[in-house]
Amino acid sequence: MSDNHPELSGYEPHDDKRPLRSRHVTRLMRIIVVLGLLALVVPGVLTTMHVASVTAANTCLVHVARYYPYASSADARFEFTGPGGLGWQCYAADRNERETFVTQLGLIPSAPRSDAPGRDT
Repeated sequence: MSDNHPELSGYEPHDDKRPLRSRHVTRLMRIIVVLGLLALVVPGVLTTMHVASVTAANTCLVHVARYYPYASSADARFEFTGPGGLGWQCYAADRNERETFVTQLGLIPSAPRSDAPGRDT
């Protein structure tokens, strides 16, 4: 084998004493990468939170209408240490603004299942 490599003609090896890019360019590239990742992740998190809050509010309205028909309002909140544990909690408020715990909706709220006779629940 020959030591002559025409594809490497004009190649100058990199000097190991000097970095390939300056500190400023490296810092700028890191900032751009972090901003790009945030731009990808944050909209998904915000959309998920919005969908979960709307679903929890609608499900809470259904539960309050069924179990507390004379309540004046329904409130769904995400709590870390609520009566039902970690997750969305549903409360009913009466005319005197007293809140009553209705049910736990879970970490990911879903639409309530119907309890119609003759159907599996």
